[in-house]
Formats: sequence, structure tokens, C-alpha cells
Amino acid sequence: MSFADLFVSGEHSRNLGHFASITNIAAVDGALNEEEEKLLKRFARKLDILESEYTEVLKNPSKYPINPPNDAKSRLERIHDLFEMIFTDHDIDDEERALIEKYAIGLGYTEVLAQKLIKRSIQIYQGGLDMEDYRYLLNKK
Repeated sequence: MSFADLFVSGEHSRNLGHFASITNIAAVDGALNEEEEKLLKRFARKLDILESEYTEVLKNPSKYPINPPNDAKSRLERIHDLFEMIFTDHDIDDEERALIEKYAIGLGYTEVLAQKLIKRSIQIYQGGLDMEDYRYLLNKK
């Protein structure tokens, strides 16, 4: 196995963990409805989840519990990864927003902090930065 294979395997494993966590959150209120299933299929495609893995995770999402990282940096990285995935189509819909809020809470953010984080992240990803934030990001090293 080459070094590159290890990276791909690690990235896929992380994607599978993200997908399982998202599925867990979607299934927390019982059986998945049609909209949740469509959203999960879209996330599975974006994360390169195999059909067999998709089926396995859906069969038993609790087999893959959310394991929130212990440090704030890693939690934020997971949220960032999810936003990167969501915004591959340059848009976020209400279902995706609700799911990412649940995910943020599952990672350990309070409801208020999760809402602020999601709102600000959407502004950043949609390019809705004010001049002060734009200047800050340009000057950040």
C-alpha cells in the first residue's frame, strides 16, 4: 500500500464517519422521511460513499455514534468540512441548514452557538461578508 493509498483511505474513512454522523442525526426522531432520504443520498454522493456503505449505515446508524472531538479546533474542522460539502453546489437549502445545526449541537455546541456559527458560516460561504470581515480575511496570514 502506497502513502497516497493511506491518504485516500483515511479521507474516505473520515467521509464515512461524517456521513454516519449525519445519518444518525437525521434518524434521531425516528424513521427517515422521503426528504431526509433524498438529502442523505445527496450527502452520500458528495462524500463518495459506496452504495453498500450507504445501505449499511442506513440499516444501523447507531452503530456509528457521533464521536465529537475533544478540542474546539477539531469540532470547527468538522463543521468546515460539512460546509465545504454542502456548498459544492453553491447553495444551502432549509433541510441542509437544519441538519447542520443538529450536527453542530451533536458535536457539542450549544443551540445558540450552533445557530450563530451556522448563520455566520453561510454568510462567509455565500460571499456575504461586510467590508470589515473582508479586510480581516485578506490581511490574515
